[in-house]
Amino acid sequence: MTKFTCNKTALSGAIGNVSRAVALKSTITALEGIKIKVADNKVDLTGYDLELGITTSIEAKDVTSGEFIVNSKLFAEMVRKMPEDEITVEVEDSMATKITSGMASCSIVSLPADEYPDIPVFDRERSLAIPQALLKNMIGQTIFAVAVSENKPILTGELFEIENGIFNLVAIDGYRLAVRSEQIDNNDYFRFVVPAKALKEVSNLMTDDAESKCNIFTSRKHIIFEINGYSVFSRLLEGEFHNYKGSIPEKSTSEAIVGTRELINSLERCMLIISDKAKAPVRCIFDNGKMKISCSTIIGKVSDEINIDFSGNAIEIGFNGRFFLDALKASETDKVKFGMTGGLSAMKITPLEGDKFTFLVLPVRLKD
Repeated sequence: MTKFTCNKTALSGAIGNVSRAVALKSTITALEGIKIKVADNKVDLTGYDLELGITTSIEAKDVTSGEFIVNSKLFAEMVRKMPEDEITVEVEDSMATKITSGMASCSIVSLPADEYPDIPVFDRERSLAIPQALLKNMIGQTIFAVAVSENKPILTGELFEIENGIFNLVAIDGYRLAVRSEQIDNNDYFRFVVPAKALKEVSNLMTDDAESKCNIFTSRKHIIFEINGYSVFSRLLEGEFHNYKGSIPEKSTSEAIVGTRELINSLERCMLIISDKAKAPVRCIFDNGKMKISCSTIIGKVSDEINIDFSGNAIEIGFNGRFFLDALKASETDKVKFGMTGGLSAMKITPLEGDKFTFLVLPVRLKD
């Protein structure tokens, strides 16, 4: 028999977080569950889908050591709906699992722990520490540009590149590119690609506290993020990442400084008449201190004009509205600078000062 008693809130929170790595559907039934190990007044919880894993521990009392697997969704709901602050879980030799809280109790079926796949074991060859608030922000400003298609698996992740104390986080999907740069207190050289799926879960677990660190450990094929009592482990993506530095234009023939919120509002109006059945580019004309925005589909038409600071040659250029919006929203600045060299060349989006971020958005060919 396995048994433990613990705080309901702590258990519910741990289940919710490790469940993010549980397989939604799998030919291996055990992967749709959480592995629970009870020993030494601790409860260890693990979710793992053969690519991404999340583990954590919570304190417990009245412990009888053992291991079992329980369906994550069912266990989460049972625990969440229990009436008292304290919960007792007992697993009989028959694998019947009884959950008790106050006068309420219920029973569900669990699985033997030996049905759970082995967790990868690897050496923590190299390590670095990054402030959680910083890494969370950097992921948030780049994740939009990660490739969704598996045509080039390496592009379904983000490049971590650290050299001479500069940390570049890079995402590219073939239509847009996002680079977020920051100076950090580490002069070692790192270069590896982390799946976007893992980074989303890492971001969910991090806080905005500037003092808290995310400790990162890497080997040749795997990575572990240690965050606030959780360990997120993932395989690294293999292959040659795109030469992103060679894709960023150094010079522009035209530049515009644009109010970010004003342009976002305008583009969102355009998006109201764009759908999978009514596709169309957003047409932008830059000239004479004005940016003219227009879009026309079978649903309707939108046109707008906003004041900008503009220099260089007049340009007419079209964009996928969603791609353009994603970059603007990720900028998190009141104003952005656009660098352009023609209607068929990528637009470069940067802050007014410095180079904390660089976004590229490829244009679409406009019909007359």
